[in-house]
Amino acid sequence: MLDGIVRKNIDPVLNAAGRAIAGTGITPNTITLSGWIIGIAAAIAIAFENNITGLVLILASRAADGLDGAVAKVSGTSDFGGYLDIVLDFFFYGAIPLGFVLADPGNNAIAGAILIFSFYFNGSTFLAYSALAEKNDIKTNVRGSKALYFTTGLAEATETIVVFMLFCLFPGWFSEIAYVFALICFWTSLSRIFLARQAFP
Repeated sequence: MLDGIVRKNIDPVLNAAGRAIAGTGITPNTITLSGWIIGIAAAIAIAFENNITGLVLILASRAADGLDGAVAKVSGTSDFGGYLDIVLDFFFYGAIPLGFVLADPGNNAIAGAILIFSFYFNGSTFLAYSALAEKNDIKTNVRGSKALYFTTGLAEATETIVVFMLFCLFPGWFSEIAYVFALICFWTSLSRIFLARQAFP
């Protein structure tokens, strides 16, 4: 829901940085992999209850996730680059809640499992919609130029990162926040199914 607003504000900065980085010869896939590694480090830090370190690493990981696309605009996009980006994004989104579960399984396991399940459901509706949009030659730039068709929804990347930040700042409220966001993810998934019913009769 908030991705469009955020992108309008950060894209000029990312694009300028992307042009500078592309000039060094660093590839978009290198940045994607670097962001993934930083994301893994964030989950490990959280698992060991170093939540502020985890928060800083989460933000660094997502900065890399924005930069890879900006660099690709200059150096050239590739289908594999788009594939790698989305696969490692989903890995990251599952790893952060898992870190909190490992940090305190007694209190966080059920809420974490439900949240990750909601991510799984949400991700499946997103990817299935993208595949059918490609099959039916449906295009959109509503979230900028992407390798996959991006449908909007109540739970998008910005909302997810905000939730992860709240987890880090208020770890004692992990379960309550996770349950609420899981409901939001389920709602987004169901709304995407209704959207698919209209787009793909």
